[in-house]
Amino acid sequence: MYIIVGLGNPGREYSNTRHNIGWEVIDALAAEHGIDVLEKKHKAIIGKGVIAGQKCILVKPQTYMNLGGESVRQVLDYYKADEEQELIVISDDVSLDVGQIRIRKKGSAGGHNGLKSIIGHLGHDVFQRVKMGVGEKPKGFDLADWVLGHYNTADRKSMDEAVKRAVQAIELMLTEGPDVAMNRYNRKPETAEKE
Repeated sequence: MYIIVGLGNPGREYSNTRHNIGWEVIDALAAEHGIDVLEKKHKAIIGKGVIAGQKCILVKPQTYMNLGGESVRQVLDYYKADEEQELIVISDDVSLDVGQIRIRKKGSAGGHNGLKSIIGHLGHDVFQRVKMGVGEKPKGFDLADWVLGHYNTADRKSMDEAVKRAVQAIELMLTEGPDVAMNRYNRKPETAEKE
């Protein structure tokens, strides 16, 4: 049983912001595999279904980003999932170019409050994650303003493509494991698309 968590903030004002790209990937996975993400429990909205032959729980925490670990801990405990093998967390990443994806099996929070909260509640940093590049904040910008801001038209197009690739990457993680997915998707989008 895989627990796939997309990080984001509840509230219409946060919709389509850089910080909510995790929720967009969850929505895309749900649409692709006919899963309704509507059930309210574990401080989240969840949906159950099968992706690439694996039973999955899709999770959109409804706490704010810096408390996301509370929801993740509850879901893991309830479904008795192996957090090192069966948890996949999708988050935005300002250190990656817009549209770039990076899959990791462990690592620090890198300044991301949602990941920091999850690591705090798990007590370790060994869990799979899909980092979605949203671009570095421009000089003089406040980081919070940047991640809570909206995309320009070109970046939005890049992110739509990145969401599609993230769905494919997660499907591959479920069938062939994170190493295979890392080899295929941890590179600049233009080189990944030429194959």
